[in-house]
Amino acid sequence: MHLSESIRPILKKKGGVIYSVAPSDSVQVAIAMMAEKQVGALLVITDGTIVGIVSERDYARKVFLKGKSSPNTTVSEIMSSPVVAVSPEHSVGDCMQIITEHRIRHLPVLEHERLIGMISIGDLVDSILSSQRETIRHLEAYITGTPT
Repeated sequence: MHLSESIRPILKKKGGVIYSVAPSDSVQVAIAMMAEKQVGALLVITDGTIVGIVSERDYARKVFLKGKSSPNTTVSEIMSSPVVAVSPEHSVGDCMQIITEHRIRHLPVLEHERLIGMISIGDLVDSILSSQRETIRHLEAYITGTPT
């Protein structure tokens, strides 16, 4: 995958699984779900609309370091909002730039205003590294004259 290619193949590989919580859920519920699902962030959704995103970073900075209680703090108190989102037609390079500029690690993906997935900086880096490995393999085959 080149930086100019769309993120659609990344979404296809990941599948359409999206984990979310409600703004009224406790931070403890959110952190437990992140641990169970092995994800670093959850979308915060009300009536089918994304109203925020809550991450491990939000927990560390806004709950743990401030000595708040996870069961007594709601997701709405620590979530990041508004949420920066992309479309499946955004390129890998565009997404890397957005993540860097906004200093975030997760991007919800909307198609015609409908949530279809979420990608992380890890997904983007994996895609770039996979593409580089494939390019190296082709170049080595070309240099050595072996078929690919």
